[in-house]
Amino acid sequence: MDDKLKKVFNFPSKGLLQSKELYEYMLETSVYPREPEPLKELRELTANHPNAQMATAPDAGQLMSMLLNLVNAKKTIEVGVFTGYSLLLTALSIPEDGKIVAIDINRETYEIGLPIIKKAGVEHKIDFIESLALPILDQLLEDPHHGAGSFDFAFVDADKVNYWNYHERLIKLLKVGGIVVYDNTLWGGTVAMPDELAPEEMKQSRQLTIELNKLLAADSRVQISHAPLGDGITICRRIY
Repeated sequence: MDDKLKKVFNFPSKGLLQSKELYEYMLETSVYPREPEPLKELRELTANHPNAQMATAPDAGQLMSMLLNLVNAKKTIEVGVFTGYSLLLTALSIPEDGKIVAIDINRETYEIGLPIIKKAGVEHKIDFIESLALPILDQLLEDPHHGAGSFDFAFVDADKVNYWNYHERLIKLLKVGGIVVYDNTLWGGTVAMPDELAPEEMKQSRQLTIELNKLLAADSRVQISHAPLGDGITICRRIY
């Protein structure tokens, strides 16, 4: 992205507020002081990874923790784990006997954060599955006892091409009143850019994200809130 475009959109490192200074103010004032020590440790560890930008933004994570508590989540799904920031956040938020089905095609990145997860005493809540997500979600739907309508919460931060496919399955897996959160739904602000100004490497996922946002906005099965936290998160609450 050229310098002129950066000045026009004035991107902070992990947020879409008006300035990097304003974003840092919010983090330093309201997010970091409340961030549990294991999450801070994992965030700082992940910062050294070459794909650190894939991690869940801490401000988005703070809201997710509140949502987990508000719905009294006990049984959750995570599609896309990376080093486990959102996974650890969920594990810390749900009860001692809560369970998370965590799905990712790469176990190596999960194992980066695993020592911190173990030290936090929450590994027993996590069922990590190294796999493509769609086959696992389909298997869950076929389970008569632990599938459709039995999950309280889901979080998706994975391949953008399948977000709608995940949505169709997760809405069935969630209880009425359950919540699914999608990450990266503003895609660096590119969703509002003219196509010719969007960086070439972001164009495909930009278009997929635009299409997803339209579909979610039109989905009568869910109540939605499109929140400008991190790289944009869309919160969907199943209403029937």
